[in-house]
Amino acid sequence: MTRRVIFTADDFGLDEAVNEAVERAHRDGVLTAASLMVTAPAAADAIARARRLPGLAVGLHLVLVQGMPALPREDVASLVEADGAFSESPAAAGMRYFFRRDARPALAREIRAQFEAFARTGLPLDHVDGHTHLHIHPTVFALLLDIGREFGMRAMRVPYEPPVASWRAAGGNGRVRRMAASGAFAPWAAYMRTRLRACGVVSNDATFGFHDTGAMTEPLVLRQLAQIAPDSVTEFYFHPATRKSDALKRTMPGYRNVEEFAALCSPALKDALSRLDITPVAFRDI
Repeated sequence: MTRRVIFTADDFGLDEAVNEAVERAHRDGVLTAASLMVTAPAAADAIARARRLPGLAVGLHLVLVQGMPALPREDVASLVEADGAFSESPAAAGMRYFFRRDARPALAREIRAQFEAFARTGLPLDHVDGHTHLHIHPTVFALLLDIGREFGMRAMRVPYEPPVASWRAAGGNGRVRRMAASGAFAPWAAYMRTRLRACGVVSNDATFGFHDTGAMTEPLVLRQLAQIAPDSVTEFYFHPATRKSDALKRTMPGYRNVEEFAALCSPALKDALSRLDITPVAFRDI
């Protein structure tokens, strides 16, 4: 019975407090991977840190919502607001990308530009996922399958959280919400895995962090580890930070970033991995 986990930090490059947490959680904790926002304000700092950490697996955190594009505004006018930024609403962005005829060519250009920006870092591309999971959007996902493989995309996150395991780990909280959300997404998750497999792209079997995003604290993560299925690869994703900076207060006011950082560095978490015979890996290892 083999149980493997990927511990990923999202929003790498958003802020130096996030980047500091990624570096320290990898050096001193259990963090195995990070997802880089190539257009974010602290991306250069994140890239410099990643180059000092050859053991850290870095992937592309595709930003098509709540952020800035890689391309000039005039090249992606159908995708952005008047200020040149993507919509702050994932639902609004998703509707725009699905229904606007002029959005698909612009999306393709922007996705390619973000892959190109990642390639310029010189870092090996470990995986691909999306900010607010917009990579699972049908239009975006189809484009990623075409464009991503040109840049060596070999792994993608499928953010499916097993509802029963999620509910048990959460102490019985939010049963209906967890069951409904995971149940509704299950068919699409199965389709994603089938298409990815056909294209030679690997994915995780399950995820923790979807229903408790921003609240992946030590007690919860310890309970989630106990729920991991045998012979599986499960990704745990976090939004860690060493401090609640002004940028984090503005963009994710309710997230417990510092507590998530503490969880990744917790000795109890390391002990649990050893006791439960769970192996930390990255996407490149599967």
